[in-house]
Amino acid sequence: MKTRVTALTLALVLTMASAAAAHFGMIIPDTDELTQDKRTVNMTLSFSHPFEMVGMELEKPAAFFVVANGEEKTDLLATLKPAKVMDHTAWTASFTPRQPGLYAFVFDPVPYKEDAENNYIRHITKVVIDAYGEGENWNQPLGLKTEIVPLSRPFGNYAGNVFQGVVMVDGKPVPGARVEVEFYNKDKKRTAPNERMVTQEVMCDSNGVFTFACPWKGWWGFAGLNADSQPYEGRELELGAVIWVEMK
Repeated sequence: MKTRVTALTLALVLTMASAAAAHFGMIIPDTDELTQDKRTVNMTLSFSHPFEMVGMELEKPAAFFVVANGEEKTDLLATLKPAKVMDHTAWTASFTPRQPGLYAFVFDPVPYKEDAENNYIRHITKVVIDAYGEGENWNQPLGLKTEIVPLSRPFGNYAGNVFQGVVMVDGKPVPGARVEVEFYNKDKKRTAPNERMVTQEVMCDSNGVFTFACPWKGWWGFAGLNADSQPYEGRELELGAVIWVEMK
């Protein structure tokens, strides 16, 4: 009996640990810079546990748009095409800028019902592309409900670089916000020695600033997490400010 109870308890713990794994909205482009030889950016939008490569359903987002040079906003929702990522519903899109500059792509999802945590999850997700070496003012907020405003340039980085950002909700920094960090383990070349190493965590300081050094080349996701002041359909709504940054 003792052996059976122990085995059952272990199975339950492992199930709960898996269910509680970090969620990430994802926008992964095929480049973080556009040049004369590469004028169109192709993106994949998904929702997953990126290190473990476990996908979840991403309903067509409530909004998908690009902001050029921190000013001109263009609705791209109609450009989304259905796709599959990690065997789950995802979306793809392509965009060709009309002029050099800085292009921030954002999707705001329909809140995801997470029964394992008895809440809903809304990860407002962005990635920043430099077009023709003219990307400036990359540290300006976009006015999103929640967002990470970068203090390190969000493109053109070496592996090993530090990434810094400010977690903001309703236009204000959030002191002490928790930031989850995961590597997009696309080729499954990386393995974690144990469960606690899958998702890294850092805390914001009193000014809402966090710092993390990315050890490997590839795409890294940062999710600043806070609870919305208003519940959603009777449950707590987790607000995730997500940004993806490539290290080369």
